[in-house]
Amino acid sequence: MKRGQNKMGDRLQLIQSVECFSPYNEQEERDKELILDYLRQGDACFYRENKQAHISSSGWVVNPSHKKVLLAYHNIYESWAWTGGHADGEMDLLSVAVKEAMEETGVSKVEPVTKDIFSLEILTVDGHEKKGVYVSSHLHLNITYILEADDGLPIRNKADENSAVGWFDLEECLKEVNEPWMKERIYQKLLYKMRYLAY
Repeated sequence: MKRGQNKMGDRLQLIQSVECFSPYNEQEERDKELILDYLRQGDACFYRENKQAHISSSGWVVNPSHKKVLLAYHNIYESWAWTGGHADGEMDLLSVAVKEAMEETGVSKVEPVTKDIFSLEILTVDGHEKKGVYVSSHLHLNITYILEADDGLPIRNKADENSAVGWFDLEECLKEVNEPWMKERIYQKLLYKMRYLAY
């Protein structure tokens, strides 16, 4: 089978996963529709060369007891935040979330709590400088997975992306987030799902 056929199959599988995702609230319901619109148009949304909107994947990394979350202090957003990154052509977004969590925190082993999509959201990214180049404002079509790592394992920051990494009690983590929209619309939602939706 040719690689192009593999990629088409991967994209169709992702579309099916998003279609099967049950929105928790109106934000997820609306954003699901728009993410599906982009996915159905083809592969372009998997590359950051698509400057208006592209796919990203995030990890909500919890410890084995699910009482702590692993966050990184993001250099661009100047806030404690989840881990994640661009798809950059990869359509297995769970593997992207796991890879990014390990790279950004230094933790040596990260595993999915479930392979199902935990959350989805469209995130606005303000214009910023990255490696000396201006990046225009755009959208991240984001798929989130709940991941697990041992909070006893060593961690370290990734200097080109974050300045610190740490574990936070679920009850305390929101106090450390400086981005009001992310705190109120996204992280609060993830905490609610963890507590009440049996993850």
